[in-house]
Amino acid sequence: MLVCRDVSEMTTDYLEHALPWRSRLAMKWHLAICSFCRRHLRQLRQTTRLLRVMPHPQVPIGLEDRLVAQAGIDRRADPPPS
Repeated sequence: MLVCRDVSEMTTDYLEHALPWRSRLAMKWHLAICSFCRRHLRQLRQTTRLLRVMPHPQVPIGLEDRLVAQAGIDRRADPPPS
C-alpha cells in the first residue's frame, strides 16, 4: 500500500498517464482514502491549467545569452530548441 510520500513522488507520472496499471490502481486507492493527497493532486492540476493559459513573459534581448555564458554551458552541444 502506498503512503503519502509515494503518492507525492508519483503524481506527475499519474497525471501524465505514465504509470503501470498496478501503480495507477494503488494511487487511485490511496487517493480514495487520503484527503491530503487528493488536495495535493487538485492543486497540481489547477497549477498546470493556470500555467497553460498564462502569457509567457518576453525575455530581454541578450539576457539568455548572458545567462548561458555565466553558467558555462556549451550551446553547440545542445540540439536547437523546437
